[in-house]
Amino acid sequence: MEVSSTKDYELIATLNKTVHELHVQLYPEYFKEYHFENVKSFFEGLIQKDNQLFLIIKREDEALGYAWIELKDYPENVFKKGYKSVYVHQLNVLRPNQGLGSLLMDKIYEIAKEQKIKLVELDYWADNHAAERFYHKQGFTKYREFLYRDL
Repeated sequence: MEVSSTKDYELIATLNKTVHELHVQLYPEYFKEYHFENVKSFFEGLIQKDNQLFLIIKREDEALGYAWIELKDYPENVFKKGYKSVYVHQLNVLRPNQGLGSLLMDKIYEIAKEQKIKLVELDYWADNHAAERFYHKQGFTKYREFLYRDL
């Protein structure tokens, strides 16, 4: 099993399909249907930025999942101190409950340490209970909640 960085936006777009379809299923009022060409174009532009990193987990030549992370730099302002974080935008594995997500997270923690960043942040949709359980096992703690009200 190998976790490495990638610039293969077509592969990321392909691997994105299952997580995107989960979001469509859970929140059809917010998410568009998956369209490979659109997703591929989105990742093609994003993958060139220095602060956006994409990790791929493979067994031999088979891609089993990916993570999209961002190195964020929050500047100080009148209300808050400045800080840096590694922000996990997406993490998806094709075979759950086999330790693949944990291997991706271990690589994310390693990248954070290499960058001298002490904070890994992420969010997930409230009805994604698999994500909730996974991140709880990883030791993540809530420090802010995002609420909404339909009108």
